[in-house]
Amino acid sequence: MRTALILVTAALVGCNGATKSPGNGGNGNGGGSGGSGGPQSYSLTFGPILVPAGTENTQCIVQRLGNPTPLHVGSVHNSLGTASHHMVVYRVNDTTEQTTPFACQPFQDTVTGNGNPIIISQKSDDLLEMPAGVAYTLDANQMIRIEMHYINATTSDVMLTSTTTMTEVTDYQNEASFLLIGDMDISIPSNSDVTLGPVFLPLDPLYADANFFAITGHEHRLGTDVQVATAASASDNGAMVYDVPNWIWSEPATVHHDPAFKLAPGGGFRFSCKWHNPNPDASAPPVVFGESANDEMCFFWAYYYPSHGSHVCLHSDANGMSSNRCSK
Repeated sequence: MRTALILVTAALVGCNGATKSPGNGGNGNGGGSGGSGGPQSYSLTFGPILVPAGTENTQCIVQRLGNPTPLHVGSVHNSLGTASHHMVVYRVNDTTEQTTPFACQPFQDTVTGNGNPIIISQKSDDLLEMPAGVAYTLDANQMIRIEMHYINATTSDVMLTSTTTMTEVTDYQNEASFLLIGDMDISIPSNSDVTLGPVFLPLDPLYADANFFAITGHEHRLGTDVQVATAASASDNGAMVYDVPNWIWSEPATVHHDPAFKLAPGGGFRFSCKWHNPNPDASAPPVVFGESANDEMCFFWAYYYPSHGSHVCLHSDANGMSSNRCSK
């Protein structure tokens, strides 16, 4: 299972460099907007870069946010440009900026302990708002890593520009954090509808005090639905917390919970994923888990507080044996 955790970090992937600017579209030198005494916003931009026709890639930048003092971030607004598949924003411990996009492996900073994800966005316009008193804490001049998985399936080159904007709050009581939960046991034959699950992934008892306030489902192009419920055990049908009518894989809704919900002691999440493979070629190999947008995934990410760290958690029934594990 440890091998699977390492593999998933390498599979959740997805000219110029990056710019940073005040939230009001300022001079590109970093800084905030909002006026004297008001909440400050800080933005970083990936690109613009040229994405040739038929290209799929994952690239990163690492750059200082430009906040002169420590910051509590209460909302994050991501804007994804043409050809974006998804974007992950991290706070990291790097000391050197890398403003020219470079090849990178997804979630490697989470596994190595070098950083933690703040938000994953697949929607073209994605806003994460924390509950009152909840925020991410950033150091002064915080290093931020933007990880961009992009694909241009058209016959024409396109320009890609994506932006993240973080806005501070002054009411801070609890640290926000993030869990990525999924199952890689995917096999989708041609001309078929397939459902994985429901499967149950229990969480460590230390999450007994966790308040979950937002959830987003994630699949690729064959995906038709992701459902998530809380459950006390593997035999419990649970209570649905993510069930979006007419769910769309390319614009997956983030469901906010107000009030936030908790798990039963010793409980966890019960989740399922669905796909439709319209390929009429019966001789084609089944679509399986993988990094490409042409492969498939079954994941959801859950935002919670107070923080017990950011972790990747996997369920598997491979080889007839049920297993669950979270990265340390």
